[in-house]
Amino acid sequence: MEKIYTHSEHTNCCTYFCIKGDFAPEVISEMLGLVPNDFHKIGDKRKDETAYDFASWEFGICDHYDIMVENQMMKTILPLIPKIDILKEIQRRFDVSFTLEVVPTVCFDEPTPCLAPSLEVMQFCCETGTEMDIDLYVSCPDEFEGGVILQNE
Repeated sequence: MEKIYTHSEHTNCCTYFCIKGDFAPEVISEMLGLVPNDFHKIGDKRKDETAYDFASWEFGICDHYDIMVENQMMKTILPLIPKIDILKEIQRRFDVSFTLEVVPTVCFDEPTPCLAPSLEVMQFCCETGTEMDIDLYVSCPDEFEGGVILQNE
């Protein structure tokens, strides 16, 4: 297995809400009255030219890092909270899943972020059947090995 290095000057995090399933993204936008940050339809091509077999609608990207990541989660879901009934209707009408994506990149020599969601975030997730997906990346320099930064002499 080959090491893969992710380089980040500082710890950061991105959060967003994602709907995946069998639907037309423009219908979701119309129902929610919101413009997605990104979307794709079933059959759209990925960068590697393979086709998506599901539709995706992403909203509320928050990449303004806060060590208390629950604050980023709240910024992402805040516009969706008054639309919980519409989200439930989307679930009833379409074959979809909801995910609150949390993607921190932790710099090896900086304090780690607090990834615990607040009660309000958990309540939103429970009411809408939203899963939380945390994809954690660790950033370290190429010279870092076994807890020691190797120095050129």
